[in-house]
Amino acid sequence: MLKISESDYLSLRRHGEETYPHECCGVLLGHFDDDGAKTVTGIARCSNTRDDSPYNRYHIDPKELIRIQREGRERGEDIVGFYHSHPDHPAQWSSTDLAEAHWFGCSYVITSVEKGKAVLTNSFGLTGSDEAEKKLVDEKLEVA
Repeated sequence: MLKISESDYLSLRRHGEETYPHECCGVLLGHFDDDGAKTVTGIARCSNTRDDSPYNRYHIDPKELIRIQREGRERGEDIVGFYHSHPDHPAQWSSTDLAEAHWFGCSYVITSVEKGKAVLTNSFGLTGSDEAEKKLVDEKLEVA
């Protein structure tokens, strides 16, 4: 389960609307709960550095990701997931999303943005122990 505040939930959806027709992307910061859930305490918007196909792919600059991780740790937060949008496509992971997901145990949140309006947001957890066994599985998204 992924727990997120209403303000962070609305912010990541708004991010998808603002970047439409390109994909938005960002990092979910928070902590891993003892019961296996993840609680988001903040989000970090990122620039989509993909210049060949930003309308259906995203890329976060590794330097930006390291900075976000370092700043989060200084506040006692971990990276608990990532988010991105799917302009005019379902809020379902693609084969590319799976291939490019590498943070085991983290959540991958996808918002479908249709004609500039955020429609549906889903969360998926990356499971497995290595690249050969990894899977994105449906995950409950609790907005509080």
